[in-house]
Amino acid sequence: MEIIDKALEFEQRKHTFKTTSERIESSREVKDLILSLNAIYKEEKDPEIMDLMKRLTAIKQKIEKRLKGIV
Repeated sequence: MEIIDKALEFEQRKHTFKTTSERIESSREVKDLILSLNAIYKEEKDPEIMDLMKRLTAIKQKIEKRLKGIV
């Protein structure tokens, strides 16, 4: 369950990015985490994993809004 620990750590991290490249790296990282969690969810059907994926998706959407310049 190392992926779940990484996802929880990412969720707790402060999300203030100074540069565009930091935002891009963070967006890619969270996308990889979500896809990995999805693979685990398909096997286990654990609702806690689904909740974690939903929270990470919300963070990812905020990062991508900032990347696209939509406020």
